[in-house]
Amino acid sequence: MESIPISVEGFEHIKRELERLKSERPEIVQAIKEAREEGDLSENAGYDAARERQGLLEAKINFIESRIPRFNVIDLSLLGGNKIIFGATVRLADLDTNQEYFYTLAGPDETDFIPKEKGAISVFSPVGRALLGKEVGDEVTVTVPKGKIQFEVMDIHFHGSFLPKKQ
Repeated sequence: MESIPISVEGFEHIKRELERLKSERPEIVQAIKEAREEGDLSENAGYDAARERQGLLEAKINFIESRIPRFNVIDLSLLGGNKIIFGATVRLADLDTNQEYFYTLAGPDETDFIPKEKGAISVFSPVGRALLGKEVGDEVTVTVPKGKIQFEVMDIHFHGSFLPKKQ
């Protein structure tokens, strides 16, 4: 079973999401109960919708609960170094176009809530996997659906957090 890296912030976010989802259960159970009381279930759209909502909710809860034991919770404030690892923000130059890109390597369960300007990508994505272990000056070839892209690693930073500092 492969471990899944996640920041302390990401783990707290996932735990809050799990609690929010669990808190929706009573509301859905009540909606099913009320729809059942309306009579014939074979033509009861309210009942069907509530059951579908319940199924989706339980699937999300089960998915999160199945991943939690696999999480490797990492304190970003302890990270640093010269190599690209989980938590690093990197500046890359496309060797064909000279266009620069910024990416922050995060866990797959936290890329959605990290601010877009951080350029969060999963360490398990093709780009993330290709970057792991590289240093400034290294060239990296990444295979993406549209072909191969060659980058040079220009800079590596560790910010200690994926989220903006609170004012």
